[in-house]
Parts: sequence; structure tokens; C-alpha cells
Amino acid sequence: MILKSFAKINLSLLVNKKLIGGLHDLQTIYCLINLFDTISIKKIKNKKKDKILIKGPYSKYVSQSNNSITKTLDLMRKSKLISNFYSITIDKKIPVFAGLGGGSSNAATVIKFLIKKNLRKKILNLLTKQISSDLNLFLYDQGYLKNLHKVYKIKKKYNLNFLLIYPNIKSSTKKVYSSLKKYSKKKVLSSTHFKSKSKIIDHLINSKNDLQLVVEKKHPIIRELLIDIRKIKGCYFSRMTGSGSTCYGLFTNENSSKVALKKIKKKYPKFSLLTVKTI
Repeated sequence: MILKSFAKINLSLLVNKKLIGGLHDLQTIYCLINLFDTISIKKIKNKKKDKILIKGPYSKYVSQSNNSITKTLDLMRKSKLISNFYSITIDKKIPVFAGLGGGSSNAATVIKFLIKKNLRKKILNLLTKQISSDLNLFLYDQGYLKNLHKVYKIKKKYNLNFLLIYPNIKSSTKKVYSSLKKYSKKKVLSSTHFKSKSKIIDHLINSKNDLQLVVEKKHPIIRELLIDIRKIKGCYFSRMTGSGSTCYGLFTNENSSKVALKKIKKKYPKFSLLTVKTI
């Protein structure tokens, strides 16, 4: 079986407080995009060990023996959610340490495939604590995370076009969060915020990513890049996703994002650029 494991973009990200256990309470509006890893998975008969192979352009940054998939399978067996062993090959096309949720997406994709209809809330919360705090985000194509354990599906899907830029800077999620000194107050969002594309974009233009300033301070090129993206015609806003370092611009249409790619590529020829859209 071949599965697609999609990347995510945080359209907004508010960090509310640090929780007991070291995790942070978050609020985020997010979407999955048409950038994905592919995962091949099949059951191994008469063996008591998983066979995991990670290949592709970003495979060298991921441990073959200790990664989100190995952790997920081990935890699922300890929790008696599965009993079999599997041969899994991942073709890594999503940049790692980039704020795109590649590892979490891989874990969520495998979990949904293996458990299917029995993915209960308690199971998901257990896996979220043990594997990744943003595992919940991969339940829906577009959603709103109200707090660490409550995610809501945005019922009406919106077609959004982005220019995605990975500046080849590996950003450590743990270090970025530990450097954050100021937390945001919780904001209550109702269904009216998501009623139309114009309403959600208006809200996002006035929103932010609390982690962006932390990464900009360490890597000033991020701020410069975001300003350059924002200046291009057709850009609603530019922002960093997750804990970085990937940046993006939300554009009025696909053609505008393609024009922007050419302009940004001229100034930043060594960065990885891609036009993407919501799935």
C-alpha cells in the first residue's frame, strides 16, 4: 500500500502557556498542502522486527533507527493497538526541521492506516504526548486547534495558493520553544471566522506566529525574506510556519504565486522554492 503523507502550514500560531510535562498549549489555524512524502507499508510475516527504510532528498537528516515511525510502532504495540510487524519505506520530500510537520505527518498517516476506524480520542491523546504535540493537526485537511487536545474541522474547504520557501536552515523545535519568553492570551474563535474565504483571510492578515520573532532574532535573513515576499503583488501576507524555518506567502491565485517564485528565486537562488496549494 502506498500512502501520501502531506505537509502542513500554520496559518496562525499562538502559544498560550507552558503545560506540566514540558509541552505548550497552542492555538493554530492550519491547512495541509500538496507537498508530501510517500509511505509504502506492508505486513511482515513470521518476524518480530520492523524493517524501516528512509530515502529521498531529506533522508540524511533522519535517523533510520530512531524516528517518528519507529517510535509510533513501538508505542502502538506497547499500548496493544497493533501486534504485527511491518516493512515501511518513506520517500522524504518534505524538508525536515522546517516547521512543515513531516515527521508528525508520517506518524499520523501510519496510525490512521493501521488503526482505521478505532482511532479513539484517548488513543490519540496518548500518542500525541509520546510522539508529537502536533499529531492532531493531521486529522483534517483544514482545521483549527483550540488547545493542545481539541481540534476542529473547518467544514468548508478553501482553495489557498502559497509560495513556499525553505531557506536551508534547520530549526530545532525544542530550542525555539525554550527561547520563547512571551505568551499570547487565548483568543476565542467562532464558526463565523470560517464562514467565507474573505473572512478567514481578513482574520489571518491580522494574526501572527508567536515563534517567528524568536527565529528571526537568531536568523535575520528570515525577516528579510518575509518582507520581500510581502512586497510582491497579490500577496495577502507572509509568515513563518511552525517553529521554522520555512516561510510562505499566501497569494490571490496560483499565477501570482508563480510570478512571486521567479522574483524571490532571483534574490535567493540557493533557497528551495515551491508553489503549493491546499489539498
